[in-house]
Amino acid sequence: MSEQGSDGTQVTGAQSLVRALECAGAENIFGIPGGAILPAYDPLFDSSIRHILVRHEQGAGHAAQGYAAATGRVGVCMATSGPGATNLVTPLADAHMDSVPMVAVTGQVGASMIGTDAFQEADIRGITMPITKHNFLVTDPAEIPRTVAEAFYLARTGRPGPVLVDVAKSALQAMTTFAWPTELNLPGYRPVTRPHSKQIREATRLVLEARRPVLYVGGGVIRARAAQELRRLAEATGIPVVTTLMARGAFPDSHPQHLGMPGMHGTVAAVAGLQKSDLIISLGARFDDRVTGNLDSFAPNAQVIHADIDPAEIGKNRHADVPIVGDCREVISDLVTALQAEADQGRQGDYEAWVGFLAGIKKSYPLAYDAPTDGSLAPQHVIERLGAISGPETVFTSGVGQHQMWAAHFIGYEHPNTWINSGGLGTMGFSVPAAMGAKVGRPDATVWSIDGDGCFQMTNQELATCAIEGIPIKVAVINNESLGMVRQWQTLFYNERYSSTDLHSKRIPDFVKLAEAYGCVGLACDSPDDVDGIIEKAMEIDDLPVVVDFRVHRDAMVWPMVAAGTSNDDIKYARDLAPEFEEDDL
Repeated sequence: MSEQGSDGTQVTGAQSLVRALECAGAENIFGIPGGAILPAYDPLFDSSIRHILVRHEQGAGHAAQGYAAATGRVGVCMATSGPGATNLVTPLADAHMDSVPMVAVTGQVGASMIGTDAFQEADIRGITMPITKHNFLVTDPAEIPRTVAEAFYLARTGRPGPVLVDVAKSALQAMTTFAWPTELNLPGYRPVTRPHSKQIREATRLVLEARRPVLYVGGGVIRARAAQELRRLAEATGIPVVTTLMARGAFPDSHPQHLGMPGMHGTVAAVAGLQKSDLIISLGARFDDRVTGNLDSFAPNAQVIHADIDPAEIGKNRHADVPIVGDCREVISDLVTALQAEADQGRQGDYEAWVGFLAGIKKSYPLAYDAPTDGSLAPQHVIERLGAISGPETVFTSGVGQHQMWAAHFIGYEHPNTWINSGGLGTMGFSVPAAMGAKVGRPDATVWSIDGDGCFQMTNQELATCAIEGIPIKVAVINNESLGMVRQWQTLFYNERYSSTDLHSKRIPDFVKLAEAYGCVGLACDSPDDVDGIIEKAMEIDDLPVVVDFRVHRDAMVWPMVAAGTSNDDIKYARDLAPEFEEDDL
């Protein structure tokens, strides 16, 4: 490894750490100081890096995720040892599941005290080993620059993910010289980005032979910045497209080839498209249980082309007839080139009957909802109007639950990186801090956090951070007084025995007063007639965070639905309606 930037000047390990973060390209850090990390906060005071003092380390981690997802850059968070570090465990696990590039820097007790159960000691490296792409413990100050450089490289290359750098306080306090590496040598780490030409040829053959192919698009397409390539592939072939929860925006919702989101709460057309297909072209997706339902009955007649940057995902849940290891953008580009060469020779797939079949399903079973008969507010209406009024350039983050599914369905996503949510881990409380991070990364964008009243009460303290730091996010609280998704399951599967799901959140707390107490603008809406006006009023406020308490009908449910563990063939379009479609023409 060669190094540069060392002029022989002695610096502290803490100064070396901050300079390394600057060299790595960090512009914003979300964090909270404490004893073990405190030495780093002194040079940070004079750094070009903006430190955003959050109110809870979990907020720091989710903000780093939101920043990374909105910008494509590595998000950075910082915490002290012990409880500061363990409060980052949930965001690290979340980032690991959703392939978010993130570096977490934590302080650790002095090297001589490690293993003694010292004050605020926790083996955060051991704790996070299963939920990070890699992690480091640094006890030698000379190792700080190289470790930081490697951490950022690991976080952003290959399959992106979170990396932890745990630095002993003694290393931060010791004297050293700073030397930034100009090249990295990571034995055994050689992510494959270019797909094998033989596999591309084999995939091309299957695409041309298929009669019912589907492009099954996952979050890997978003992470690879491959939306343009995907559109070229789809339009060149005419193959229908489904985008998973993590891939919303990778393909325009307005495009006629788009069938919507597949899975447990997917559209009927997307679920049918996968189930009835004879070829699934999986791009950056991992055959998650929420997509497949009962795996044994998933797409029983389909061959599978599975492309992913992570070879461990290929064949993990579903056998791949053609495995392709590579970056999605390069895989899709090579497929487009190969298929174009075949088309130039007069060889193209014939999918006309299939496309017509799915278009019929899409028309017969559109996304819809019933307005409450008592004149109260439908949550789907709120979210639909929010998307329409704020426009397709808006960045939306969401919490987890019913409001997440409605936001995935009833907002039209036309661009990648405009939908940020917790997919794999399903972390309540994700939305507000993620919106904060997204707004820091994209200050000129309108950023809406769509949250539930349950999720909102987990991390709303970050509104204080937003107000003080000048981060004017907008929050739509879909307030049904309940842990809504759990309540829906209790309605359907537990004979309406609503055990521990009533939050009383239309009374306690008063979200408008809470917002105002945090230095934000608080608004409330409980009538369908007022929805547009309230959203427009929120959109006009640019200098302060805004919280809108949408007090919605509590019994609204998410449809369509495939019950957990059942076959996708058992999808329900509404509570008492299962879709029917004939395959005679296929």
